[in-house]
Amino acid sequence: MDARKIALLLGALVVAAVTAFMARTMFAGAGAPSAAAATQAQPQDNLPQVLVATRPLPVGTILTPDSFRYQPWPKELVQQVYYIKGESEPPLAGTVVRVALTAGQPITQGALVKPGDRGFLAAALGPGMRAVTIPVSSQTGVAGFVFPGDRIDLVLTQTVEGGGDGPALKTAETIIRNIRVLATDQRTDKTTSEDGKTEVQTFSTVTLEATPRIAEKIALAQALGQISLSLRSIADNNAELERAIAAGEVSVADKNDPKAEKEYLIAVASRPVDNDPTFVTGADVSRFARRSVPARPADRSGGAASAGAVEFGGPVVRVARGNAVTAVPVGGR
Repeated sequence: MDARKIALLLGALVVAAVTAFMARTMFAGAGAPSAAAATQAQPQDNLPQVLVATRPLPVGTILTPDSFRYQPWPKELVQQVYYIKGESEPPLAGTVVRVALTAGQPITQGALVKPGDRGFLAAALGPGMRAVTIPVSSQTGVAGFVFPGDRIDLVLTQTVEGGGDGPALKTAETIIRNIRVLATDQRTDKTTSEDGKTEVQTFSTVTLEATPRIAEKIALAQALGQISLSLRSIADNNAELERAIAAGEVSVADKNDPKAEKEYLIAVASRPVDNDPTFVTGADVSRFARRSVPARPADRSGGAASAGAVEFGGPVVRVARGNAVTAVPVGGR
């Protein structure tokens, strides 16, 4: 064989051997980073557990046990204000958010207000809302079965005397619906027994969350008569939303944003309502009770008697202004 061909063959074998060696080295090096990454991923159990929000928590949200959870967090990113598992006391259910938190964001100790802390009630109030307190008894307070966070209706019972003889008019009227209870007496959370069950306790005052206008109505209602609480079902929020939609009170501006639309509808379903009040009178309960305000006794002229009134012998026209009836002679003023 020609020496030239032998030299070319040997060179080809050397090149092939070098290529195979380099390829083997490259494939072995590619597997090393994944192994190293897997080795680094294993010490997750050694990372500190930080308390994070499980869902968006706007200002004024009252925390529940499902509002937060512990999550592994890089050591170099842990701050002293975080709630760390085993190192700091976690927030109790019933604390209020005073700084808005997003889902997955660590909960800081300054972002929460605990019951009894200064400014707790102000943080629990929604934007533009007011806190108003009313006295109740065991009869008017649903025997203690109303707890902070529940929603109730307010029923006003009053006696309307009128200006005439006979018994006064008895009436009951639902003046406010779907109003949130902030506290009973000075308790802002439910009292539980040693076995974890909610204890029913009577209370003498109830603090409610209301708009400024509704707060004025509640203050005036206390002067008119007696206010009783009527506990609402949780399912009534959907019914209230359907009523608002049917009445044309709900109008979503941006219907292309399902998230914004959902938040708006939830806000509508949870707002207090003071329009379309319902009422009953004594006659609706008993056939022997009145249905209207007693009118003033009529005089000989057919009108209403009043101090200093002049009797007319001729024809008169009776003019009713509210509950007052006056007699005006024909041709007179």
